[in-house]
Amino acid sequence: MRAAVCPAPGAPVRVEELRDPRPKEGEVLIRVAACGVCHSDLHVARGDLKFPTPVVLGHEISGTVEALGPGAAGPAPGTRVVASFIMPCARCPRCLEGRDDLCETYFAMNRAKGTLYDGETRLFRPDGTPVAMNMMGGLAELAVVPATDVFPLAPGLPLAESCILGCAIMTAYGAAKHAAGLRPGQSVAILGAGGVGSNLVQIARLFGAAEVIAIDVRDEKLPEVMKLGASRFVNAAKTDPVEAVLALTAGRGVDAAFEALGRPETVAQAFRMTRDGGATVIVGLAPAGVAAPIEITRLVRRGIRITGSLGCRVRTDMPEIIRLAGEGKIDVARPVSRRYRLDQVQEAYDTMQRGEIVGRAIVVL
Repeated sequence: MRAAVCPAPGAPVRVEELRDPRPKEGEVLIRVAACGVCHSDLHVARGDLKFPTPVVLGHEISGTVEALGPGAAGPAPGTRVVASFIMPCARCPRCLEGRDDLCETYFAMNRAKGTLYDGETRLFRPDGTPVAMNMMGGLAELAVVPATDVFPLAPGLPLAESCILGCAIMTAYGAAKHAAGLRPGQSVAILGAGGVGSNLVQIARLFGAAEVIAIDVRDEKLPEVMKLGASRFVNAAKTDPVEAVLALTAGRGVDAAFEALGRPETVAQAFRMTRDGGATVIVGLAPAGVAAPIEITRLVRRGIRITGSLGCRVRTDMPEIIRLAGEGKIDVARPVSRRYRLDQVQEAYDTMQRGEIVGRAIVVL
């Protein structure tokens, strides 16, 4: 099969021929239809986050079931499916208590070593050289995924565009539902209108937010975030975003500020625009070791919650997210603004690094 391989940190991503992977016990082989282009893969490719190489990138996939491994209780071959970037083992203490977004096995094996849960990768070059898996290694024609992370698509949903359910949308959903505890009538600010941020706009509306302020540095993102439900747009390159948000909220700030960029300055801005008793939710990843300055006294005296949010509760939330998308309450097509071929993956990452992608780009295989 063909796959997008990052041979070493900082090296260009290139398409290689790898051996067709085979699912083992409790796993599903998916023929990939599309894979989202996400900034967290770029962190791995650049070496911002330590990870084994060579590695197949990509973690936001849709496709059809090709085969089931031994004992896999997954959808039948031919079923249209999506998979979440968090691949729960369903056995560790965190999974058993309902927090599979914190799956210990996932972080110990896949995120630390680039393997699946027997400690081995499913990807190999023709000469037998092992290739690490960034999540399921979705920028490939075939991907092996634990059966606990394979979900049938609702009828009528477009197959390619639905790949964004597995990261951009589920991340936004988890941040709004669990981290912020968003309630109808509340106000929201979203710093960064990229793949996750633009979907936070529509998810905030889904949860009944009355005011949704989108913040970015590019005016070309205004039309699309307004279509997704933003009530205001602030260009942070032209005005101080904290002052702008405070002005729009009569000096009170917002009930929930979501930071989707992973930058110290925007984390601090999100905190400063959060109202007393509100929530600052950080969803953007940063290079290892990067920290943000937070005013401790304000944090304590004003009772502000600061919380990180990686994604949703996979096994309970993903079926609900897919149902909502099937009912038209979550739009999977509108956030997708660019489509690339597999041999254009490096171009996609370069474009994303320049901040030129509105919403989400996907690679269609």
